[in-house]
Amino acid sequence: MNFKSGNKLKESLAAGAFVYTSEISPERGTDISKMKSIYELLKNRITAFNITDNQGANMKMSSLAGAIYIKQSGGEPIFQQTCRDRNRMALESDLLGAAAFQVKNVLALTGDHISFGDHKHARAVYDIDSVNLIEIIKGLNSGVDMNGNKLNGAADFYIGAAVNPESVPLEPQLIKFEKKIAAGCGFFQTQAVFSVEKFNKFYDFYKNYKDTKIIAGIYILKSGKTARFMNKAIPGIYIPETLIGELENAVDPAKKGVEIAARIARELKPLVHGIHIMAYGIEDKIPYFLDEFEKK
Repeated sequence: MNFKSGNKLKESLAAGAFVYTSEISPERGTDISKMKSIYELLKNRITAFNITDNQGANMKMSSLAGAIYIKQSGGEPIFQQTCRDRNRMALESDLLGAAAFQVKNVLALTGDHISFGDHKHARAVYDIDSVNLIEIIKGLNSGVDMNGNKLNGAADFYIGAAVNPESVPLEPQLIKFEKKIAAGCGFFQTQAVFSVEKFNKFYDFYKNYKDTKIIAGIYILKSGKTARFMNKAIPGIYIPETLIGELENAVDPAKKGVEIAARIARELKPLVHGIHIMAYGIEDKIPYFLDEFEKK
């Protein structure tokens, strides 16, 4: 099959362009029509698409299959890998498979604990963590596996990782952030940002790492009820009561959610290299968000 060469995400960031990334979550089943419709809707406005890996510890079609599908469709995938579900050998094997199909971007994640998902009886693996995974990917790029065995064809991954700039306390995140950079991470996508004030504290730290690219997470909320649920159910998320009040008092909560997301993104734009747009279940709102964000 024919694939586009190069790496749109890496090249755009290196050129100083402001990038847009978004998520496509594979389905719980074999039907890829929803993946296709989201990609077709956004392909002309999104730089690269994260293909989630059993998002929220819920069983879905593999992120490897989704990444290859997006690549074959002419898009730029970011292949997400969590350490929760695979040991080091399985992770290396999937990475080599992705590389063989010219998937160029990887987001290395430890992964939400199995207790948060729909297979609570499953056994979490966590053979390694995200820092170890970054080290493995760097090795594959240099042509060797984790044990130093030479590969028949090296990988060429742009390595990414996650960071939560609103974590309380923040210091453990900063320590892990530095470890990920030292291991070979080139870009970060942050957890959803709802407080620019908190993000500024993170910015004061990361601005010293001039070669590291930061893509800020922006979540489009659809209602106050959704926001309250996220505060309760999603680790590391805290949506301020003021934002929840805006949603609950709005005549059109979905429209207000787009406006809030665009407002936060505009405030963050001078501090970051791009935004990562999350709109789980309401991906059709992303074009409206982009229109609002890009208003003069």
